[in-house]
Amino acid sequence: MQEFLDFEASVEELEGKIAELRALAQNDASVSIADEVKSLEAKVQKLLNELYADLDPWQKAKVARHINRPHALDYINTLITDFVPLAGDRKFGEDEAVVGGLGRFQGQGIVVIGQEKGSDTQSKLKHNWGMARPEGYRKAVRLMELADRFGLPVLTLVDTSGAYPGVEAEERGQAEAIARSTDCCLSLGVPLISVIIGEGGSGGAIAIATGNTVLMLEHAIYSVISPEGAASILWRDAARAKDAAAALKMTAQDLKKLGVIDEIIPEPPGGAQRHVEKTISNVGEAVARNLQAFAGVSKDVLRTQRREKFLGMGRGL
Repeated sequence: MQEFLDFEASVEELEGKIAELRALAQNDASVSIADEVKSLEAKVQKLLNELYADLDPWQKAKVARHINRPHALDYINTLITDFVPLAGDRKFGEDEAVVGGLGRFQGQGIVVIGQEKGSDTQSKLKHNWGMARPEGYRKAVRLMELADRFGLPVLTLVDTSGAYPGVEAEERGQAEAIARSTDCCLSLGVPLISVIIGEGGSGGAIAIATGNTVLMLEHAIYSVISPEGAASILWRDAARAKDAAAALKMTAQDLKKLGVIDEIIPEPPGGAQRHVEKTISNVGEAVARNLQAFAGVSKDVLRTQRREKFLGMGRGL
């Protein structure tokens, strides 16, 4: 069932009318609703086109967090064949917030690492809402080193509000694990393509997003802190999250201008949550194109390109 955001009230009203008409037709076969439903559906699409063409940063944050938005496992299950999940960091244990393993992307061997938020209460608890503990980042390092050893490209799917802030995570070296994961990204001798599919939060995101190419879905967000967190620090008022969202420059459009990301992947009108298959297809096409661009590039060139890309951010602004 589609869940509507607060700025979609007019769309929800029209969708409600469509549902009422269809229920009426089910109860009375003599009632003809085809023309009226078609007209209402056209109005819904027009409204969605207009709304999603002019979302503000706070609205984009709500879209990026939408429960029906496709998550890492949706992309893996659709785009990756012969997928073999790998678990554990070989140091402490398994972290379900980070999923990853070996598979094939369009026939090519690949290592995939993703942050999985979960789609219902049970899976959210299992995956800790996509907030990884140190062992999650150490598992990511293990997988990246495996990819480097066997010459396999790496695809990372970023979707987290941030690394898990619990006491036990800090006790087990959260900051060090994030730093080592980021360093591992930079040192890889294979192509690393990162895609921000939903929410890219702080070091928890950059730990697996330091790629040769960073792609970002049109209505995803990527920032050093959440809007609510920034508002609490700057104004001591989380209610000013909308102001913080605008100040953070966290939308794909702002980040492309700043040179933080390399490419914006379009979402169909109405967002990824309404067009899951099309969105995943768009991501697949963008990943394939960027992997092809790095085919045959030497290890040294890949490392240098990645290093210069991130060192160059912010220069000349």
